Formats: sequence, structure tokens, C-alpha cells
Amino acid sequence: MQFCWLPLAFLCLDLVGGQYYGGNSYGSTGGQAIRLGLITDDATDRIRQTFEHAISVVNNELGVPLVGETEQVAYGNSVQAFGQLCRLMQNGVGAVFGPSAKHTASHLLSVCDSKDIPFIYPHLSWSGTQADGFNLHPNPEDIAHVLYDIINEFQWSRYIFCYESAEYLNILDHLMNLYGIKGPVIKVIRYDLNLNGNYKSVLRRIRKSEDNRIVVVGSTEGVAELLRQAQQVGIMNEDYTYVVGNLDLHTFELEEYRYSEVNITGIRMFSPDQEEVRDLVEKLHQELGESEPDGQGSSSITMAMALTYDAVRVIAETTKNLPYEPQMLNCSERHDNVQPDGSTFRNYMRSLEIKENTITGRIFFEGNVRKGFTFDVIELQTTGLVKVGTWEEGKKFEFQRPPQAVTFHDVDDGSLVNKTYRVLISVATKPYASIVESIDTLIGNDQYQGYGVDLIKELAEKLGFNFTFIDGGNDYGSFNKSTNTTTGMLKEIVEGRADLAITDLTITAEREEVIDFSIPFMNLGIAILYVKPQKAPPALFAFMEPFSSEVWLYLGIAYVGVSLCFFILGRLSPTEWDNPYPCIDEPEELENQFTLNNSIWFTTGALLQQGSEIAPKALSTRTISAIWWFFTLIMVSSYTANLAAFLTIENPTSPINSVKDLADNVDDVQYGAKRTGSTRNFFLTSEEPIYIKMNEYMSNNPDMLVENNQEGVEKVKSGTKYAFLMESTSIEYNMVRECNLTKVGDALDEKGYGIAMVKNWPYRDKFNNALLELQEQGVLARLKNKWWNEIGAGVCSAKSEDDGPSELAIDNLSGIYAVLIVGTIISIIVSVLCWCFFVFKKARFYAVPFCGALAEEFKIVIRFSENERVLKSAQSIYSRSRNSSQSIESLQTDSEENTRTED
Repeated sequence: MQFCWLPLAFLCLDLVGGQYYGGNSYGSTGGQAIRLGLITDDATDRIRQTFEHAISVVNNELGVPLVGETEQVAYGNSVQAFGQLCRLMQNGVGAVFGPSAKHTASHLLSVCDSKDIPFIYPHLSWSGTQADGFNLHPNPEDIAHVLYDIINEFQWSRYIFCYESAEYLNILDHLMNLYGIKGPVIKVIRYDLNLNGNYKSVLRRIRKSEDNRIVVVGSTEGVAELLRQAQQVGIMNEDYTYVVGNLDLHTFELEEYRYSEVNITGIRMFSPDQEEVRDLVEKLHQELGESEPDGQGSSSITMAMALTYDAVRVIAETTKNLPYEPQMLNCSERHDNVQPDGSTFRNYMRSLEIKENTITGRIFFEGNVRKGFTFDVIELQTTGLVKVGTWEEGKKFEFQRPPQAVTFHDVDDGSLVNKTYRVLISVATKPYASIVESIDTLIGNDQYQGYGVDLIKELAEKLGFNFTFIDGGNDYGSFNKSTNTTTGMLKEIVEGRADLAITDLTITAEREEVIDFSIPFMNLGIAILYVKPQKAPPALFAFMEPFSSEVWLYLGIAYVGVSLCFFILGRLSPTEWDNPYPCIDEPEELENQFTLNNSIWFTTGALLQQGSEIAPKALSTRTISAIWWFFTLIMVSSYTANLAAFLTIENPTSPINSVKDLADNVDDVQYGAKRTGSTRNFFLTSEEPIYIKMNEYMSNNPDMLVENNQEGVEKVKSGTKYAFLMESTSIEYNMVRECNLTKVGDALDEKGYGIAMVKNWPYRDKFNNALLELQEQGVLARLKNKWWNEIGAGVCSAKSEDDGPSELAIDNLSGIYAVLIVGTIISIIVSVLCWCFFVFKKARFYAVPFCGALAEEFKIVIRFSENERVLKSAQSIYSRSRNSSQSIESLQTDSEENTRTED
């Protein structure tokens, strides 16, 4: 099965420049050197430099040198990798180092296995057996054992297992086997759910969970990005503990987590103090210009690099004891074209035990799996990653934390107690800040009130700092990249005249280039403020509104259809043919009351609930009458109930209902925004066509722009057909105080207000944690309710008005239509049966054929212009029926009584 894809690869090889020739072998390399091939998809060139450095190191000890040949391929391109492998085989390669892409490596392994060429894969195995590849990476079972011992030392009774993709579930499977039936509660979450690298939705679930202990396993890139986004979501603080199962934790950028007090524990297989590591770092520094910013020599050496180095060491040790002369092979040959002694060489590699001159420590194998690992257990502290224990297979693990070194940050200890900060506010922006109206003279912080003022007081009480408020004016500030200058509040913070700023200050990327923000204390979006919709004058045909046009149409069809049914069934039913002159015992003709006019009048009277002088007699007409009465009862009741609502409730109408209406200047409605600030910048920087159009309008009409929000609100209240674009929270504040104002449409964007602070402020995490606690305790919601719905509010109801009644559609009344249709069909069936029975009795009585009598009676029924029928003698009926079987009129008389017998 491993060769099923090879023919396609052979056909595609010309696309990557491969060439093939006949024959079983190209001959020997002459024993001059042993070629090692590296097929890498590492774009940084660091794997290649490690590979060449390792070869240069081991060649100092070898009689027969190793020669490295490197082929660069695109990540995941199996066809290209196959072509490069074939070129290496043509040159007589003795072993091949595979790329990091798992599917590509799996394909190359199957080829190398068929040719008996040792294949080295220095990454986490994609399968439990590792096939016949040579893999020095710890297998999932050993990683699970390390995590198991660390978690037991922490004594966790429950935690979250966060994994990246399916192959990492092997670690969880081995963990469950170690726990058995008695173990902690484990919540399993996958963070790579086709989110294109955006894990924030998963992290928000973790933040809302009761569990704050997290085990993370995944690729180096995935785990590093997950931790970075965890800080953005606010779960990278002292309340959370992370155990990272990725062996490259020491390569992560951890500087921004060092002072967040988060507990991050991980594992590594080598120390930065090892001589081999220092030599490799020096080599990378010379070749690639890499340096170590934190002084930890291992921070740039990944596990793939370390395992590549060690695999070259294993090959070198094997060549010392086992002669190996790789032959040049032909990829296209499938039989008897293998590397001589390839299997022997590969098996001998697994039989070695190497304890020295490796980066990842002792190397020996049990079958195909490397064993005998020793891991350093590391923790993130303020000084960086610190070794807190050593895990060794078969030995009990215990933490051995060394005393922490004292640094400048430790002396400061991250406390805000007794520190005093200058806080900018805007007293013209209610409800965030305003001047207290009092008959007493107030000074200092006592003269200010508002949401922002109360929020700073709550934070100060929780963190222990002092503060002084400063009125920063209406200019929140902006940053000009071209001139590198700031304005407003931003300038005050950047130049050190203020420490914090709290108002309706929006978090934007432009502002974050020069200052930092806390996490949002309020979420919002740009919306439209406009006067409330005015009540429209009632329409001329308002009485038609309770029903939809579809219902009226079907009602008309039902009315006409039932009227025709009465007309037809009345003519079919013998009972409906009656003596027009009751005083005459032997009438010469019969009359039917269900003429077309009477049928229409009967259905009209029933529909209008007035009735009529016509009373059905036959079973069929009475059946359809009852069904029609029931139908009209439901229809009239529904109409009456809905009509009252439509006539008493007037639906307000507004000229604009969305931002599109506003952009199109529907009904000549003008609009504008605050002259400076994030709302104006949103339109200035937007690339959406509708917002570009609105920006051009406001730029061409500068009189539509105002200096502050209050001026915009006043302009809307003036009734000059003006709409004001502002933050949704400010709109909510004004709606409960100005009864004629409302919000139109949905928010145009999503953003948040944050507390501005100095760039790289060391207490930012403290502020964020305190804000999260206030949010979880409901303090932020309480403060908003206080300043939005209590103080100064109560004049207008914040509840949205009823949208008014809705017309009844056909879906609401489909059932009664179904009853009408079924009842009509039943009535027709009963009428036809009764009519046929009547004709049958008469035909039998007068000894005439039934079909003839039926045809004669049918002719009488379909004479719609005649509503009377003449009665004839029995003799004429009998003779005419027997001779021609064409008439049935004579069946209507009795030869003895000369009168019609009714059924």
C-alpha cells in the first residue's frame, strides 16, 4: 500500500526537475564519504546550519567523513520533496533527515523504507509506532508521564486539557490510562477549530469557566500564540496556572508574562549551560547573526535543532563500528533496488547507547521508541525561566525550587500602595465626569462626580493608591505618525504631566502606538441619534390591515367557491326541489331555492354574521352550511380582534431606519459627528464604500460637525432633520433624559473604552486584574446603572416602544381554510351519493335502465337557466325510458298519485 501514490509522483517529477535512468544501481560511492541528506521546509535556515555544524563536529572523530547535502522544499509540498529525495538517492545518500510537515515526512518515510534507507524525523511522531523511522523525540506516552507527575505535585483535583489537533489526543489518552478510574475532573477543549489562528473565543470560554488550571499541548507556533492571546483576554495573571507540554517553551517570548504573576510550568530536555548548546549558539551567531537578548543560551535552540544535532551524533557513532558504503539508487525501480546494509545500519543505530556529547542527554532505544529521558522542569519567574526540578524515568519526581534572586522589580514588588497618580478627566462629558453642583465650595477631588470618578475610586480602594483629578478638556488627543506628535490627553500622558486618563476614551490602534490601555471597562459601538419616529396619519383603507393581502385573496376565492358549491349541490339534492305551491296537492313543477343569486346571498349573510331567509334542507347542503358558518365564525372573530388593535394603535414612522438611509440622505436628513475623536477617525480610515461616502459628505459640509457630544445632541433636538453619529453608550444616556430622542439602526462597529496610561506602565496587569474583579463582582454594571438610569434619569422610559400589532398572515389561518376545504369535499360526496340513490330507486320502480335514468336526470340538473322542473305522467315516463333510455323526467311522477315522491 505504501507504493500506491508513487506512479503519480513519477509522472509529476518532471515538474520539479527530476531525471531518471534505467538500471538497478549507479554503483558505489567508492567509500570516500558517507552522504547524509537533509530535506527541510524550515524557512529560517537554522535547521540547515545545525545540520552542517553537527557534521563538522563529528567529522573530527571519524575516519570516513560525513558529507551533508541540503534540499529546501516548500512546506507541505510532497511532490517537490519526493523529487528532492530521488536526487539524493541518485547521489548515493546513506540517511535522510525529513521535513517538519507530517504528511510530507510520512510519504518520504515510505519511500526510504522501501529502499532500506534510514529516515530520521526530529519531531513529535505522527503515529504511536513510529514505523521504521528513526525518531529521537520523546513519544506521547513519555510526555504524558511527565505531565502526570507535575500535576500530581500540584495536587490538582480538576483542570482543563487544551489541545491543538487530533494527534495530541494521544497524550490525553496516556494520561487517562495513568489515572485509571480515579482521577481528577478534566475538561477537554480544542483550540484549533478552524479559527485561522484566532483562539479568543475558546479563551473566553476558559475565562468564564470555574477552572483556572490549564494544561496546554500543541505545536510550538500554536502554543505560543495561545499564550499571547490569553494575555489579551485577561487570563494571564496570578489566578491562573499553566502547564505547557510543548518542549520548546524555552524558545517562547515570555518577557511580557514575567511580571504578571501567572504561574507557567514547562519541561525541556537540555540546559543552556551545556557546551554543545553554547557552541551551536555561537555557530548560529556567526552564520546568521543571531544573538540572545536575555542571555539564556537555549532560547533560540529548538527541539528540532537539538534532535537533528543528536541524530548526526548517532549516525557518526554507528559508522565507527559498522562499515557502510551507500549505493546510488534509482527511484523508478521498485524491486531489488535497495540500499545494501541499510536495514543493518538502521537497526545498529537503535542498538547504541550514547551518554555523552549529545544535547538532549542519554540516547538508547527499546524497540523503535527512545527511552531513558531526563527532563528539566522549569517555571517562569521574574528573572526568567528557572529550573525547579528534574524528572527522570523510573524515579519519583519532586519540586526543588531554588530561592529566587532579588531584582529591581522584586524590590518594587509591583505594589501600588501609597503611590499617587494624576488622572485626567473631561468634566464636559457626562456621565463620565462633571462638576458637583453644591452651595458649598468644593476643592480637589470632591468637586468632581461621574462614572469615571467612581470607577477610579473603586480601583484605588482595591489597589491602595491615591489619585488627583485633572480636567483634561474635550480634546482626547491623536497621534500623527508622519510628524511623531500627539495632542490633547495623549500628549499630557506622553510628556509625563499625567499618569492616567479616564473618560469615554476609545481604544484604538493609533493611540496604542504611544500609550497603553487597560482592558475595556465598557463595550460599545458607533450608532445614530435621531428624533423619535412621528405617528403617521391613518390610511384610508386602514380597516383592511388586520389581514394580509394573501388572506383577503384566499377569502374571496373561498367565498366564490362555496357559493358555487351551494348552487351545484342544491341542484343535485332531490330534497332541495320543492313544491312552490303547498296548497296544491299535485303540482305540475318543482322549484329549487338555491339559485345562483340565492346561493351568493346565503354565503354573504353567513360571512357577515347576519343570516338569510334561505334554509338548507338536504344533508349535503346542511353539511357545507355548517362548515361555512364555522369558517366565518373564526374569520370574523380574528378580524374583529385584530381590527381593534390596528385602529387604536398607530405605528410611528421615521424617515431613516438604517445607516444606508442616512448615507442616501433619505427625506433630506442631514448628519454629522464630533469634529475630533475616534468616531470621526472611523469614517476617515474606513474602506467601506458607504462609510467613505458619509466621510465625503461630512468633509464637504463642515458645519455638520460639532465640537462636543452635547452640541450634537442639542442640534438633533432642534428638529432640523439632523442625525448625530456618536457612541451607543452616550446615546443610551441621552435617551432616558430626552424623551424625543432614540437610537436608529444597529451599531456600525465594535470597540471599547479603556483607561489610558503611560506606555509599558509596570502596573498595567494590576489594573486589568482589578477591573476584571470589579466586572465579576457586578460593580461595573452597578456603576453604569447608577449613572445611566438613576441619577438624573427617570423622565423617560428606557424601554423600547411596542412595534404595534402585526397583520394576520395565511400561516395564522391556514387551519380554518383546511377545515373549509375538507367540509366542502365531504358535502359534495354526500350530495352525489344521495342523488345516485334517488335515481336508482326511481329507475327500479319504473323498470328502466339506471344509466339511462341517470343521464336524463343529469340533463335536468345542468340546465342552470331553469330553476323549475315539470312533472309528467307515469306512462310517458315509462314508455320514453323503455324506448330511448334518454329521459328521466317521467320518473319524477307517480302513476297512481301523480305527484312527486320525495326521498
